[in-house]
Amino acid sequence: MTSEQRIQQALQWWFYREFWKLFLESEEIRDDLLQESFTIRRNLDLLSRDNLSLPETAIQAYIQKIDNFHHSLVQLSDRLCPISIQDSLPLSIECLLERWIDSHPHLNFQINMPVYWRIEEPERSWIILRVLEELLRITLPETGILLPIYIHVTLKEIGSIALLAVKISYPDMSTLIFYSHLPELEYLYDIFKLLISGKCSFFHKHLMSRWHFYW
Repeated sequence: MTSEQRIQQALQWWFYREFWKLFLESEEIRDDLLQESFTIRRNLDLLSRDNLSLPETAIQAYIQKIDNFHHSLVQLSDRLCPISIQDSLPLSIECLLERWIDSHPHLNFQINMPVYWRIEEPERSWIILRVLEELLRITLPETGILLPIYIHVTLKEIGSIALLAVKISYPDMSTLIFYSHLPELEYLYDIFKLLISGKCSFFHKHLMSRWHFYW
């Protein structure tokens, strides 16, 4: 395969993944948030027309519905683009990994982020976040397995070079081979190098895989 063909396949793969993320988010908005907002709006409209005096329990129930709706909007906005992305790449990475920790309790994360970080362009930080998330989706199982998987994510500077390092310890050789040799990984490396002119490296030793992203 020529370099041009590899880049074309990587871009097609990246576009497909990003499209389906946005599609699923829009479906969730239509099925959940819009329906919830319609229900709240209709109930409030009925109350205003009937001039009803609500008991305290009913008022608290409506407040809870509005709070839940607000929380869902915050989560949605963070998934699309974290509020911290303009100010702190480490904080944005921590927010991303916190969602993974909450939704994947069978995985064991260790996060090592610097307190201070250089100014990054928001679009570059967004690409780094998307690359990290795709790496996790490709290399980690969605459901629990018998033995734990440990993930160590580190962000640091080496001189003027930034390094995002991801280390995954698998429970057995068959799991390591399956998740570390998927063809999507090659696409991900090409996308990273293409979109932010970065460099990637990875290697496997014993039951551990390491991915290094430099920019």
